[in-house]
Amino acid sequence: MVTPYQKERCIAYLQEIKPDVSYAKVCRVMGRSRTSKYYEKRMPPKDEKLKGAITSILGTSRLGRKKVIVKVKRKFPEFGASQIRRVYQKYGFSLYRRMKRKRFDNPANPISVPLEQNEEWAMDFMSDALARGSRFRTLNIIDQYNRKCLGIDIRTSMPSRAVITFLERVIEKHGKPKGIRTDNGSEFTSGLFQTWLHENNIEWIKIQKGKPQQNAIIERFNKTYREDILDAHLFFSQQQVKQLTAVWIEDYNNERPHEALNFKTPAEYEAA
Repeated sequence: MVTPYQKERCIAYLQEIKPDVSYAKVCRVMGRSRTSKYYEKRMPPKDEKLKGAITSILGTSRLGRKKVIVKVKRKFPEFGASQIRRVYQKYGFSLYRRMKRKRFDNPANPISVPLEQNEEWAMDFMSDALARGSRFRTLNIIDQYNRKCLGIDIRTSMPSRAVITFLERVIEKHGKPKGIRTDNGSEFTSGLFQTWLHENNIEWIKIQKGKPQQNAIIERFNKTYREDILDAHLFFSQQQVKQLTAVWIEDYNNERPHEALNFKTPAEYEAA
């Protein structure tokens, strides 16, 4: 939205660079009445003094209205807050406010424990760093029926194509799930991943934005993985992360009892 003062400045600028264009035409282009040229402002000296005060306070910094009012009143106590606010807004000192884009949320999708294997998987990302500072990501996949870890992929970056490649390897080993529960990360909302789900007849079970409790089973798995591996070791290479993770997955699936599985391991619960 352009204020009257900003239109006035634009008209003055256009007349300066295009002196051959008439004032009437410039006003018509800018959507401004020609009579405004002959209007005499009632308080120009007062506004000019306060405008100069605000300019001196701002300098090259970017300050919001509240901070400007406080600083101007400290240095120029003769000006009131309402005067400073009026001039601050009228003469274009206001900061640009970016409009918030409306984001449509997903409907509530409470979690439930499946009654059979490969009925519903869950996926989520984690991140950590090597000793030299370079970061890496992990893609964790579990079967929510028996809490079995189906695989953890470790890469520097994890685009949708890498997610699909790893999923295909896991499906080849464990079979295809009916649905996959994920959050709303860009890797999962991408057209490439959604097309792959549709072509493979796999349901995308998306949780609500900002509701990780709707993916609670893998969130609990992530906590265990972070405590046992990511927080417990100092990594010097991705190969080291992969080796330690592979050993840990074997122990997690075959040796570690789960209270939610009546203290059975995922392998024992799957065989029962």
